Amino acid sequence: MPASAPTPPSAPEADRADGPIGAVQPGRPVARRPVVRPVAADEAPDGPPCPACGTPNLPGRKFCRRCAAPLQVREQPAALPWWRTVWPFRRRVRGGSGRALRRTLLVLAVAGLVLAGFLFFPLGRYVFEDVRDKLGGTAEISPTGVSASAAAPGHPASAAIDGLTNKYWGAPALGASLTCSFGTPFRLVGIVVHTGVSKEPQEFRRGTRPTRADLLVTTEDGKVHKKAVTFNDKPGKQTVRMGISDVRSVELVLREAAGQGEGRPVAVGEVEFFRRT
Repeated sequence: MPASAPTPPSAPEADRADGPIGAVQPGRPVARRPVVRPVAADEAPDGPPCPACGTPNLPGRKFCRRCAAPLQVREQPAALPWWRTVWPFRRRVRGGSGRALRRTLLVLAVAGLVLAGFLFFPLGRYVFEDVRDKLGGTAEISPTGVSASAAAPGHPASAAIDGLTNKYWGAPALGASLTCSFGTPFRLVGIVVHTGVSKEPQEFRRGTRPTRADLLVTTEDGKVHKKAVTFNDKPGKQTVRMGISDVRSVELVLREAAGQGEGRPVAVGEVEFFRRT
């Protein structure tokens, strides 16, 4: 039987075998099919609840399975006393480190406060009493006794505290003094002095009137407080502000005067004293 002749290849096959290979389109992506996994059983809600959201958690967990809040809250340290919040006592130390330094600083601070109290106590008391003088009331107090180192005839020392300004104590010369004493100690807040022979302007100019004097205030403990005062050369009262406690006597010493002349004594019409009520 004669052999059959081979079948010639088709045109496309011939082209693929003999000719070059052309561009090939990319394959279509195929999505992977989802894999179904078994769901793990939920944790049994028999553990401690979360302090933030209240969700139960298994024992031994450190963070909440729902909100991730820490489950093991650290204990907060006790609040420090107020004096431990001030440097250098505010630091927490271990094993007594720095304890000697803190004690030394504390002793020095207490000693400084005590020293400041001794140094500033008089000043503090003065400020306190001065405020009381300004806020409190005043009342006139009359001396229980009066005397003068010298007096012109007809013008005794008692004329300076009789409540009348047309009568006066006449000092023969400068340097003479008038002393007023009191039965009980008191807080002296002011002194009013009427200078001259009269409060009438014409009569006032005819006499000799003091323009400068010293006030010597003696307290119950024997201490003498000196204050220099200047008087205006015009009729009327001259107010001197004071602030001395436990006053027993007040001495007025004349230093300068205006209108001096032969036979003219230095005239002090009236002296008034005021205490704190």
